[in-house]
Amino acid sequence: MGRPAKIRGEAPDMMSGAYRAVWRWHFYAGVLVMPFLMLLTLTGALYLFKDEIDQAVYRAMIQVPASAQTADPDQWLTAAAVAGQGRAANVLVPARSDQAVRIRVDRPDGSRRTVFVDPHTARVTGVTAYGGVTETIKALHSLSLFGGPVGKALNILVEIVAGWAVILCATGLYLWWPRRREGAVLRLKETDAGRRPFWRDLHAVTGFYVGGVIIFLAVTGMPWSAVWGDQFMGVMRGTGLGRPPAPAAASPWSHAKPHDAPAGVGWTLENAVLPAPTHGHAAPSLRRVLLTAREQGLPRPFTVSIPQSADLAWTVARQTRQAEDARSLYVDGATGAVKADLRWEQFGVMAKGFEWGIAVHQGMQYGWINRILMLAGCIAVWVLAISGLVMWWKRRPPSLSRRRLGAPPSPPGPRARTAVLCIVIPLSILYPLTGLSLVAALLLDRAVRTFAGSKTVAS
Repeated sequence: MGRPAKIRGEAPDMMSGAYRAVWRWHFYAGVLVMPFLMLLTLTGALYLFKDEIDQAVYRAMIQVPASAQTADPDQWLTAAAVAGQGRAANVLVPARSDQAVRIRVDRPDGSRRTVFVDPHTARVTGVTAYGGVTETIKALHSLSLFGGPVGKALNILVEIVAGWAVILCATGLYLWWPRRREGAVLRLKETDAGRRPFWRDLHAVTGFYVGGVIIFLAVTGMPWSAVWGDQFMGVMRGTGLGRPPAPAAASPWSHAKPHDAPAGVGWTLENAVLPAPTHGHAAPSLRRVLLTAREQGLPRPFTVSIPQSADLAWTVARQTRQAEDARSLYVDGATGAVKADLRWEQFGVMAKGFEWGIAVHQGMQYGWINRILMLAGCIAVWVLAISGLVMWWKRRPPSLSRRRLGAPPSPPGPRARTAVLCIVIPLSILYPLTGLSLVAALLLDRAVRTFAGSKTVAS
């Protein structure tokens, strides 16, 4: 026999107005953002295995015979420019001698290509769309696959979804918290997948054990957003807690145009370039810049960004997995002189936290444990979404044609509304776009309740 209803889930405190109000908002938040969260976590989980995917898809282009001989690096650029039909913009120099260099080529029509070149012979081994498969996954992850206003709007949507993901976890914790009933659910008590209690317990257990990872992914994903991320970067730079000041011997930082933005330097130094005025020296040369990088002891792999403007320094950024290994050289392409040598120790406190969060978010900072933990967060979102959908299906109203979605009923009284507002208002202040979407949701909820009330009176 089943337990009495009062013990199972209808204790007065559990079904109070405050509880039902939070439950209602938890339901609506899930309906609104879960489809987007499922897409973000699916693409995010795939991107955790970026290197493995690249190796599997482009192995024939990447692998080259190892050799002690090296062709003139400037020949790499010439070969890539011809094959990609554009201008060589940056070069990824791999860690191993049996791998091709990857050169981004900017074409006159605004598109980009990745050209693989054998560093020993300057022979082109393949050409793909810029970044290949994993760049497409990344664009889907940020909803920036489409450019222009559509891409901007979708990027803003990602920010709203991330904020609501935090609200989902906060309201879920409130619902999970033990009250005047049995203790909180810490394990599956029901083993029959045909019954709703099984899915309820699975939903609760998953949220409890992995909710912290989901919140971390949502918060550390915010810096990529178009509004909150830009504001955060502005505060970080304005307070002096971000990128280090330009060296005294160099000119101040300049903001690069899109085609000159250096690659691989991290978010703290994105778009930051240093002038390197020419004074009748020889033409800039990749060979000279690589020689400087070797003399400075910069470990491979690293990315060399080639500015289109002749009066800008070339940027050589070490490709790292751990945030504290970050290092960027700014080199005069004509003379090989080092304009700046920036390392982790020179970053401000906010910049260090920012870069560390990104490295953990991408599953790189702590090796396989880090990757598995982030993958668990991605899988958990799908488990929560599926279990939530099954629970709704099992308690859905008899007729969905009467605009009844099966949401928990809206409780009367200010106390119920206060419980919700105490959870969501602090998060809305921290994330303004989420706050604006909350206002819209409140107005919609009120309109729905007013409409339902009028229908009840009419009947």
